[in-house]
Amino acid sequence: MLDLTARRIIAMLQRDGRTPNTVIARELGVSEATVRARVDALTRSGVLQIIGLTDPGNMGFGVMAMIGVQATSDLGKVADLVATWPETTYVVISAGSYDMLVEVVCRDNADLLRISEQLRAVPGVRSTESFIYISRHKLNYAWAHDVGADQPDGVPQR
Repeated sequence: MLDLTARRIIAMLQRDGRTPNTVIARELGVSEATVRARVDALTRSGVLQIIGLTDPGNMGFGVMAMIGVQATSDLGKVADLVATWPETTYVVISAGSYDMLVEVVCRDNADLLRISEQLRAVPGVRSTESFIYISRHKLNYAWAHDVGADQPDGVPQR
């Protein structure tokens, strides 16, 4: 479990991944060495990645879709294969009506059709259903949420 300092470091980096360690240290009242060590540990453990986040719509990809997949067998093998495709941004094995959910980013509808056909041809895939994104109203990767003094345990209130 992450302590309050780690959660606050993550929250600050989620607002701006280029925030200098000295600024984070000053804001949190800890040393710059502490921040550097914490960021290194969070990165090594896989809790934190500091990346340049892009918006596919602003990069010429006009179609995004979630594809529900029903499989007959080898679900892990199907997921591992589909996860290697450059068009996939999200691949999860799920419970419910679909065995797997696959998010894809495509240049246009013809590209989506090609990817859908490619997916249906994978051994173990029984059927697919595509859900094209018409309008995005929220995209959030800030899982740590802002934490502050009003939440001493660092757990966001819902």
